[in-house]
Amino acid sequence: MSYESDPYIFSTDTLPTDIRFLPPLANGLLGWRVYNHIMHMGGVYNGEGGQCHRADVPCPLAVKVEMEEPAQHTYTLDTNTGIFTHTLSSASVTVSQSLYTHRHYSNLMVMEVLMVRQVTSEEPITVKLVSSFTPQSKDIVFESGPDYKGGSHIHGKASSAEVPGGSCPTVEMIWTPIPGTLTLPPEQSQSRWGFILVVANSLESSEAHYDEGLSLIATGDLRLSHQQAWKELWLQSKVEVVGSESLCKALIGCMFYLLSAFPSIHDTSSSFGGVSPGGLSNGGDGQDYWGHVFWDQDIWMYPGIALFYPKLARAVLEYRVGTIDGARDNAEKQGFKGIKFPWESAVSGREVCPEDIYGQQEIHINGDVTLAFQHYLYLTEDLSMFREGHGSKVINGVADYWVSRVTWSLEDQKYHLLGVMPPDEYYYNVDNSVYTNTVAKFSLQFAVELAALLQSPAPKEWQEVAEHLKIPFDEGSKYHPEFDGYIKGQPVKQADAVMLGYPLGLPMSLEVRRNDLEAYEPVTDPQGPAMTWGMFAIGWLELGEAEKASHLLEKCFNNIQGPFQVWSESSDGSGAVNFLTGMGGFLQAVLFGFTGFRVLKDCLAFSALLPNDISELCIRGVNYLGRQMDWLLRKDEVCIILRDQQSSAGKAKSYDLQVILKESGTKIPLTPGQPVTFPREPGCVCKLVPTSFCWPL
Repeated sequence: MSYESDPYIFSTDTLPTDIRFLPPLANGLLGWRVYNHIMHMGGVYNGEGGQCHRADVPCPLAVKVEMEEPAQHTYTLDTNTGIFTHTLSSASVTVSQSLYTHRHYSNLMVMEVLMVRQVTSEEPITVKLVSSFTPQSKDIVFESGPDYKGGSHIHGKASSAEVPGGSCPTVEMIWTPIPGTLTLPPEQSQSRWGFILVVANSLESSEAHYDEGLSLIATGDLRLSHQQAWKELWLQSKVEVVGSESLCKALIGCMFYLLSAFPSIHDTSSSFGGVSPGGLSNGGDGQDYWGHVFWDQDIWMYPGIALFYPKLARAVLEYRVGTIDGARDNAEKQGFKGIKFPWESAVSGREVCPEDIYGQQEIHINGDVTLAFQHYLYLTEDLSMFREGHGSKVINGVADYWVSRVTWSLEDQKYHLLGVMPPDEYYYNVDNSVYTNTVAKFSLQFAVELAALLQSPAPKEWQEVAEHLKIPFDEGSKYHPEFDGYIKGQPVKQADAVMLGYPLGLPMSLEVRRNDLEAYEPVTDPQGPAMTWGMFAIGWLELGEAEKASHLLEKCFNNIQGPFQVWSESSDGSGAVNFLTGMGGFLQAVLFGFTGFRVLKDCLAFSALLPNDISELCIRGVNYLGRQMDWLLRKDEVCIILRDQQSSAGKAKSYDLQVILKESGTKIPLTPGQPVTFPREPGCVCKLVPTSFCWPL
């Protein structure tokens, strides 16, 4: 990079005045906003049904370092390593307090303090450790347990279960006691202290993880193993631009916080609890959507992660598979067959939305989930996810739901979906939401396709309903109305009909695509959620209008709250924090907009286009059909480097790959380690395809 400073390091000498914008530190199991007296653990909720929310867990590392003599303060989040550091520099000493949620050992959180003398002195130097920790929670009744190997110990159970009669989650915590002061003796030039916190669901597990932490301290591997895990992650994904430092930092921040919400790539526990809009660091009672999992995970956050990490993508799918029983119960309660994923999901898969209307009517969630499964299959060809992993139960159950949910209209000889709420939540109880019907049609078609791959029978109703499901279209204005009865010009909350082109991929002419964008862009709420403008940007990039797309992406910068690149849901700073949904939409605008990437059944299509202020876009680690590759996009050319090693993507076979240029029809084979550069063909969709492709039967 050509910048004077490392764009992966976010640094400031003053903390945000709004504590919501302090940096979150998470690892897919534990999440915490630095200095906060509460944290959260994945899968630990309190409250029944609509009262269910992520349970507050007290955090012993809620400690601030203070010293008596005047000092210069620096606060740094290093996204290379996932470590937040507060540095105090005075004439006599430099004190560094480092905080991190361990990237590899996910039950561990760490605080380290390093004191280094600046001048020789025979005086001891003492700093204060000011704690806001109390071993109490409004959600969990904690009791003290016996100390374990010098570690303090508390344990407790959530007050109420998500489902009547269900078990309440338990939390065990063991941590190194934190004194009120630390002193550097006169004879020492420097000293380091380490404090670990373990959070687990059982005493046996917490003790084992605490032993592991002590062993890592003894061998000097505690920080090293954390840094190595982040290094390994970043080796598999980089998204960087040349030409705009602000865009580059924004993209790095998005990737860092999204990756922080996912488990370790070495985690085999299958205990991942999904990703909520505010991540694990947020989501307590009454804020940040209670820590629930929405379509945000499957449509907004998932695609940017799945492009690089098949294992993390599969973790999302496994989370949904694990909630099938609850989803079946939801469908039964609505009077339908199959499965109905909850609009708001926690652990059981039963609806936990506080307001019934969303769970009853925002049924597009079913199609959103199946789209993620389809995306995964096309990226990896991993049929084991659908066989042994039971993904086929999801796809088939959703198809059965649609068949039982539709109503046949004699008037237009079409199937209708009545009484729904579209993604645009300004409207409810409408008929034939164009987004909902389209995603239903595609999930039915995918169910038929998957059944053929698995050599299992598909009910004829799946194809019948898919072929005859109404997709609203205004022939006069040549655009897609949001739903039956929508009047052009009515206000819109967020991206809805514009998502037909991407991510749904509904075939339409360029004229219709433009008309949809022009119809909805001026009436979309400027204070709506942050992910919206990324979808408009992708649409304009499809039409070759890079500068218009760039202007729309600039709107997203209002949602980035400095200095730690934390996103708010709305541009005025209100709404959910740290808004991973907005980050996901922004990231997709670059990963699938500037590149034109489209994950299709038989290829990875691309059509690159960069705005004038971006001279290069570098995307490293794209994972397709078991092969990793790096892409470098410039104004007039594309360069692809196929990596030597083959990645592990479930049980997928790994193929040799070639590029097919649409304009010339040229076929360019990719050879590991040898860069392949070719001219960008403006307006043309080219393909990355396997040299021999055959779905295994």
